[in-house]
Amino acid sequence: MTYQETMNEWKQAKLPADLENELKALSNEEAEEAFYQDMAFGTAGMRGHMGVGTNHINVITVAKVTEALAQYIDQAGQEAKDRGVVIAFDSRHHSEEFAKEASQVLSAHGIKVYRFSSLRPTPELSFGVRHLKAFAGIMITASHNPKEDNGYKVYGEDGGQMIPEAVQAVIDARAAIKDPFNIEKDASEKTVEVMDALVDDPYLAEVKTISVDTDLIKKEGSALKFVYSPLHGTGQYIGEKALQQAGFSNYTVVKEQAELDGDFPTVKKPNPEDPAALSLAIEYAKKEEADLVVATDPDADRMGAAVRLKDGSYQVLSGNQIAALMVNYLLTAKKKTGELPDNGAIVTSIVSSRFVAEIAKSFGVTTFDVLTGFKYIAAMIDRFEEKKDYQYLFGFEESFGYLIKPFAHDKDAIQALVLFAEMAAFYKEKGQSFADGLNALYEEFGYFEEKTIAYNFPGVNGQQEMADVMTKFRNQKLDEVAGQLVLATQDFASQTQFDRDGAEKKMPQPKANVLKYWLADGSWIALRPSGTEPKLKLYLGVVADSQKGADEKLASYEKEMEAKVQG
Repeated sequence: MTYQETMNEWKQAKLPADLENELKALSNEEAEEAFYQDMAFGTAGMRGHMGVGTNHINVITVAKVTEALAQYIDQAGQEAKDRGVVIAFDSRHHSEEFAKEASQVLSAHGIKVYRFSSLRPTPELSFGVRHLKAFAGIMITASHNPKEDNGYKVYGEDGGQMIPEAVQAVIDARAAIKDPFNIEKDASEKTVEVMDALVDDPYLAEVKTISVDTDLIKKEGSALKFVYSPLHGTGQYIGEKALQQAGFSNYTVVKEQAELDGDFPTVKKPNPEDPAALSLAIEYAKKEEADLVVATDPDADRMGAAVRLKDGSYQVLSGNQIAALMVNYLLTAKKKTGELPDNGAIVTSIVSSRFVAEIAKSFGVTTFDVLTGFKYIAAMIDRFEEKKDYQYLFGFEESFGYLIKPFAHDKDAIQALVLFAEMAAFYKEKGQSFADGLNALYEEFGYFEEKTIAYNFPGVNGQQEMADVMTKFRNQKLDEVAGQLVLATQDFASQTQFDRDGAEKKMPQPKANVLKYWLADGSWIALRPSGTEPKLKLYLGVVADSQKGADEKLASYEKEMEAKVQG
């Protein structure tokens, strides 16, 4: 079916007034982009622009994918329907509307639904699925995306993002739905239970166990001065409760960014990865001479931070730096209290820094590398629990996602807030700053530095253009970069590592469209199309004997790789 035929079906349907008006105003180019495909649905669900059309998120596309999910649950049997689905939503425009739309579709199938009355963080949704022993979960969020976007994430019964086989079943069911405009809904929501304290209280009780050295917090917690920004999102309510119950009270919330507003008026993007998103919080911190700044994204699964330097300025930390500091503190504290196990394990993604692995190794802790996507970290946690061979201690991705304890099975900025504050108390007691701590780690393990560059491939041809770039790199063997030999190439699509001498070996990770190159100096480079956005990501990771050396390496590799990607 052509996009014009699909659009005509929408024109003949009874649509909500806002979608009907938008449909009438579309240009030919906008119409093609809106209707040329069903919005991509992957293991992280769907995410993209709100608006009219099959390629956008709106009440029609939400109802359609929920109907597909409901059919999948129907096929799983009555027990699955009785266990039900937990639904949460963030502060974005239409999030609550989409959550209710999903509830009514599920209720029409007789599927039990647990829904929060107001916005809650993604990690609490993950916890809620596990705590209530639900069959699935839905989170309405576009995480840290711009204000124009929203999303629909689906979780499996383990509280992790739904496994690929289940996702494919939902995709197939969605494709078979011929009339998305008349999907049955139960406006009375007869199977829907609004739950707040039912999950809030046990979640906060689990978060309370994140603290390792409670004596340290009693000593330094009230003196530690910091600034917290929820970036107009879900973190404020639960985040503040978590900090207070841990023993941290001397903090200031950025007033302007505590307002729930889907327009995110104080930032271009509500992304704690972006230093600009922390600028207002840093202004607060300078006035108060605060020790640090922390910020959570709108659905509170990612945390960013900035720390005060001796000259009174603030350094914004990378996700890899935050993880390195937290792992070093966590393992140090556990060793001090005698809680460091002999079979401890860290789990991270294949595009995250090797810095953390070196720190963990010094404590006798093993690091496991998994594909990008926290569902793979969750799957490794499940494997540890099943086999009893390793004890999970920490998981992270370079994109500012951390999980300390696996009572949630997704990245959890609320947990990270508590541990990061405790770590600040640790350095404060020693009379040191975070910068001192980070420099000490660099001196011991080497100067690690990383960078991610995203290339946009929008529009109808974007996916094919990204595929063409990946094909080009697979066909043209990369022998050296900026004078450094490529010792090994890992192609995760074929699950094969090719060494320079011609040797091949199979890799344990599932298939994925990722290429990774290991250089002679210990640096690495990776290429990966995003699973949720029309972007091709270039990852660079270097290590050197000095900060200057690391900066120089990073600049030279970036320059040469950009020419290869864009050439």
